[in-house]
Amino acid sequence: MDHLEPGFHSGFVTLVGRPNAGKSTLVNAIVGQKVAITADVPQTTRHRFRAILDNPGFQLILIDTPGIHKPLDALGDELNKSALKALEAVDAVAFLLDCSQPFGSGDAWVLAELEKVKTPKILVLTKTDLKDTATIERQAAAAAQAFTFQEVLGLSALTGEGVQAFIDTAVSLLPIGPRWFPAGTTTDQDLEVLIAEFIREKVLHLTSDEVPHAVGVQVTEINYDKKRDLTSIEAVVYVERESQKGILIGKGGEQIKTIGSLARIDLERLLGNKVFLDLRVKLRKGWRRDANQIRRFGYG
Repeated sequence: MDHLEPGFHSGFVTLVGRPNAGKSTLVNAIVGQKVAITADVPQTTRHRFRAILDNPGFQLILIDTPGIHKPLDALGDELNKSALKALEAVDAVAFLLDCSQPFGSGDAWVLAELEKVKTPKILVLTKTDLKDTATIERQAAAAAQAFTFQEVLGLSALTGEGVQAFIDTAVSLLPIGPRWFPAGTTTDQDLEVLIAEFIREKVLHLTSDEVPHAVGVQVTEINYDKKRDLTSIEAVVYVERESQKGILIGKGGEQIKTIGSLARIDLERLLGNKVFLDLRVKLRKGWRRDANQIRRFGYG
């Protein structure tokens, strides 16, 4: 943490909302690079982490959280606890509402939790590129009727419209403070976590039904060969049932090869060098119902 600079603002803003509200997509758009995985399935985000936008006059630290939902297992319960924990000791909270979906009981439940927090609240209507102005206004009115926000704005992280307005609004709520992270830092996630998440993202994109929820990824080894400028990575993709293992491996190992090939593109961009990725698929029955197993994956 750097010493105080005259007129420098810094602080923490937590992003909360239902699953698929667009939190991780917004984080990536603000930071300007991929630090969070995205997919159209619940529980895509399993880690609570910080993403940092560092400017000469401010440092905005965004806390990305798992989508808050009605838990169906121990994993869901842990993810909810992780998200709600991120509401503590922050400078502002941004409630993200997907304006392409009706305001519902899940949104109302999240807002009830926000009633317990005294920090300023921002209503952020996401995915505005998907709906007309009248629909967006109805969504805003429904949320405003359920809760009083200090600020209301709409944006599309996909097109970039409204993203700068969100940054300006968030920064206006930050106090004078230190540069909490070194200049140039974009995330506080460990390298092993980022690698595991980039691999899991490809599983989410290439599989369907019960497989995405049952997958956990652990990186077991990372070695860098300076002479060859090559990083060798070994990782294990865990599933809960034998049938899921067969789906992930695919006929002749084609599915896991495709997952590895797509993940390697992201990993080479992340590391800045060539990557050799060795993926294995293993069975770990019922891990989502076992709190100890969940924590071994680093979730919650």
